[in-house]
Amino acid sequence: MPIALQIVWLFVLALPVASIAWTITQEEIFREPREYCLDRSRNCPKWYQRKVFYMLTCEYCLSHYIAIFFLAISRFTLLLPGWRGFLIALFSLVWIGNFYMGLYGRLRLDIKSTKIDVKKEEHALNELREESEPEIHQVR
Repeated sequence: MPIALQIVWLFVLALPVASIAWTITQEEIFREPREYCLDRSRNCPKWYQRKVFYMLTCEYCLSHYIAIFFLAISRFTLLLPGWRGFLIALFSLVWIGNFYMGLYGRLRLDIKSTKIDVKKEEHALNELREESEPEIHQVR
C-alpha cells in the first residue's frame, strides 16, 4: 500500500477509535457502568483487577485496546509488513485517536464556556430591562 494511502487509513481508523473510547469513558450513556468500574478500580482486592477496571475508565488506556481491535479486523499495517507494521500502526493510531479526543474535549469546553457567557449576558440584559421598566412607567 502506498504511504499516502497508509496515512489516510491511519487518520480514518483513528476516528472510530477516538469515538468509541470517548463515548465509553466520558458520555452520560455509560455513566453507571463507568462509575461501577471506577469504584472497582479503587476497591478490588487484587492489583490486576483494579488495573482492568481502571482501563475501562481511562480514554487513553481504553484507546489501546480499541485500536488493537480495529487493527485486527482491518489488518492495517503502517510502513512495514507484518508484526512490526502492526506495532507502528497501533501506537500511531492511539496517538492520533487521543489527539482527536483532545481536540474534541477542547471544542466541547469552548462551546460550554460560550454558552455560559451568553447566559450571563442574557441575565444581565434582563436585569437592566427590569430596572429600566419602572422608570419608563414613571415618566409617562
